[in-house]
Amino acid sequence: MGADPGLFTPASVTWQLHGDPMMWVAGVRALYLQALHPRAVRGVMENSDFRRDAWGRLMRTANFVGTTTYGTTESAERAGARIRKIHSMLTATDPDTGERYGVDEPELLRWVHCAEIDSYLHVVRRSGFPLTDAQADRYLAEHRTSARLVGLDPATVPGDQEELAAYFEKVRPQLGAGADARAVDDFLLRPPTHPLLIPARAVLWRRVAQLAYAALPPYAHELYGRPAPRAAVVTRRLRATGTLLRCVPARLRWQLPPKHILRAMARLGPDARPAPYKAGR
Repeated sequence: MGADPGLFTPASVTWQLHGDPMMWVAGVRALYLQALHPRAVRGVMENSDFRRDAWGRLMRTANFVGTTTYGTTESAERAGARIRKIHSMLTATDPDTGERYGVDEPELLRWVHCAEIDSYLHVVRRSGFPLTDAQADRYLAEHRTSARLVGLDPATVPGDQEELAAYFEKVRPQLGAGADARAVDDFLLRPPTHPLLIPARAVLWRRVAQLAYAALPPYAHELYGRPAPRAAVVTRRLRATGTLLRCVPARLRWQLPPKHILRAMARLGPDARPAPYKAGR
């Protein structure tokens, strides 16, 4: 009996793309974009300790993505059930109306999902990961599965680039950079750190945050109130960063926690190794 390949399997675009090191930059872009939905970001502000535990929150997100991408079907379903249970118990207060609402409202879950998946696809692809439009559409269709895991009806989630663009166009009037979004913006540029690490934060982390911010769509720059950088300049920076990070041997990168890729390869064999050229198979 063969080992369980999980929900996505090594034949998916997701399996290949999520092994790319630019996923970390993409994750920060997702945070910037998600913060522009007032009700979604209010749910985070009222129910999260991200200011004190930024690294822990980032690692928990990475662990969820890694588990659902590279883990067994059972572990992915279990991770989804845990997220749904947590969300079902959380509420927040609308910053404009004072209404109490559940953070698991489909509208909010859909926004968080779309902002995240769009960021992964946009940053990794724009930084030089080779994907055709058909493969990009396939990636989005695959992530109706991850939408189901967090409690969404897959049929209500964009399944290709055209549907995703239409979704963002529809939701744009609801977006804004209020006090919560600006708090996230400030936090991402200057996360709390030990005084001895402040120089490293300025040199390393801020560059990551600024690159992630630069990769946002023009309307997001407008909402945050800063001029959008020239697209060609951002693309060059993303490609240069992607080229540099991909020079680090994959086996070395994958040694970092939570090591989902190495565990998947141990379970399924060396042919399960993620690689860009496999995305078109």
